[in-house]
Amino acid sequence: MTREIAAPDYTNVAQDLLARAAKQGATAADVMVADGETLSVQVRMGAVDRLTKAREKRLGLRVFFGQRSASASTSDFSADSLDRFVGETCALAKAVVEDPVSGLPEPGHYAAECPDLNIYDATKLQTDQQIDLALRAERAAFAADSRITNSEGGECDSSSGRIILANSHGFLGQYANSSFSLSVSPIASNETGMQRDYWYGVNRAFSKLESPEAIGQEATRRTVRKLGARKVPTGRVPVIFDPEVAGSLLSHLCSALSGYALYKGASFLIGQLGQQIAPDFVTIYDDGRMPGGLGTRPFDGEGLPTRKQAMVERGRLTSYLLDTYSGKKLGLPSTGNASRSIGESPSAGPTNFYMVPGTTGPEQILATVKQGLYVTDLIGFGINMVTGDYSRGASGFWIENGELAYPVEEITIAGNLKQMYATIETIGSDLVFRGRIASPTVKITEMMVAGN
Repeated sequence: MTREIAAPDYTNVAQDLLARAAKQGATAADVMVADGETLSVQVRMGAVDRLTKAREKRLGLRVFFGQRSASASTSDFSADSLDRFVGETCALAKAVVEDPVSGLPEPGHYAAECPDLNIYDATKLQTDQQIDLALRAERAAFAADSRITNSEGGECDSSSGRIILANSHGFLGQYANSSFSLSVSPIASNETGMQRDYWYGVNRAFSKLESPEAIGQEATRRTVRKLGARKVPTGRVPVIFDPEVAGSLLSHLCSALSGYALYKGASFLIGQLGQQIAPDFVTIYDDGRMPGGLGTRPFDGEGLPTRKQAMVERGRLTSYLLDTYSGKKLGLPSTGNASRSIGESPSAGPTNFYMVPGTTGPEQILATVKQGLYVTDLIGFGINMVTGDYSRGASGFWIENGELAYPVEEITIAGNLKQMYATIETIGSDLVFRGRIASPTVKITEMMVAGN
C-alpha cells in the first residue's frame, strides 16, 4: 500500500516564528521543523519481541542579537506555547557572551532550487508487513546452515518525514525523505564454541531493499565462517579491510576533516590542505546530490546548496568539511556541509562520503598476500585524532598464500592513520552504499598485528 505523507504545512509556522523573533529585537533568526513517523519491528526466535511506532514533530529556533545567539527546541506547536518559546529563546540569547564569528550565511549563497534527488519513497508498510519481513529474514538465516542454533533477532524499520528550514534572510526550503532497513543477527555454534554476526540492507526506496532471504543467507554465511577462530602470532603483515570496516577508515578521515576539529587543534590533518596524504590512485568524494543516497539532501543545515566535491583528489587533500561558523574560524567559505539536529547549532559533517573504487576484485587483492590479515570486525575506540595514533581490537581471517586460511579473533591492529592512508596499496572494485560513508575493500601495505 502506498500514500503520500499527510504532513501539515509548517512553513507558515516557521515564518510566523521569524516574525515574532524580529518583534522581540532579534537581528537574525532561523527555524527548522522536522515532522515524521517511524515504525520499528523486532522479532526473535519466530516471535515478535518489540514494536515501536511513533509520529513526531519538533521545531528548533536559533536567534541572533548582533553576535549573541541561542538555540532551543519544542514539540508544542500551540500559539501560546510558541509565544513563550520565542520569548525565552530571545532572553537566553541576550544573556550569552558575544561570538565575533557567529551569524547566518550571507544572503545570495542559499540554495535556489530543490531538485528531486530520489530520497523519498511514498511506500507505507503496515505493521504486519514489517513483521513478516523480519520473520522471513530470521527464518532464512536458520535455514541456511544447521549450525545456526540461536538468534539475536531480526529487525525491520521504516521511516518517512519532512524537513523545513526558513531564515530571516528570506530562505525557505523543504524536502521529504524516507528510509527502509532490514537486518538479522544469527548465532552459530559447534564443538569449538559460539559466534555471532549480522547482515543488513538499507535504502531510501523500499523496492531496492535486498530480499529478506538474501539478507538472512548472508548473515549466516558471515556467522558460520567465524567458527573455530584462533589467535595469530604478533608481527607486521599486510592488512586488508573488508568494505564494512574500511568505511571506518573514512569515518576517521571525516572526523579529522571537520572544521570544528581543525580550528580547535584536534585533528592530525591540520595544515595539510593541498598536501599529498595518500597515493595518487586514491580519490575520495563527498556528494550531497547523489540520487537516492542515504546522506543526500538538496540543502544543508543552514540552507546552503549541497554539492559533489573532491575531498582527496589523486591522493592530495583538497577540501575540509565546513559549515559557516567553522569556515569563518579557518578563514574559508562553507562547503555546504552544515549538519544539524533540531534545536542545536549547526556542526560540520559528511553527506555521502566515499572512496572511488578501483578495478581490482577482492579475490584478486587477497591473492597478492602471502601471509597477512583480513579484517571483518573492529572493537573499541583507540584512536587519537590529534596524532592519528590507531589501535583497535579486531577479528577476521588469517591469509595464507592468497586465500582465507582460518578465522582469527582476540587480536589488536595498530598503526597511525597518516601512515595508513599513505600506505594504501590497493583499492577494490566492490563499493556498495549501506550508509552515508562507504568504501570498497582496502589493502594497507603493512600494520602491526598483536596476537599470541
